[in-house]
Amino acid sequence: MPNRRTISRFTPYYTEDQADQVRAAYVNAGKPEEGDVSVSDFIVRATMREVKRLQRKYNGGKPWPPVKAGELRRGQRTMDEMQHRNEET
Repeated sequence: MPNRRTISRFTPYYTEDQADQVRAAYVNAGKPEEGDVSVSDFIVRATMREVKRLQRKYNGGKPWPPVKAGELRRGQRTMDEMQHRNEET
């Protein structure tokens, strides 16, 4: 079984406005009040909170089987995808 602490590279793409807001949230509320020691910690914590919410909603609160690196489409969203995505939720 692989070490659960092994760090995996996973790069989300943000618009400039989104990235500005992520950094602002981290600087203004993410540390030390929330316990984040880096913006990466802040992003991981927020992402995993959403993963757990989706697990509860769609998978009976259980983790899904892992999806390994290389099994997903790579790269940024297309312009069409960006126009049809609701980023406010």
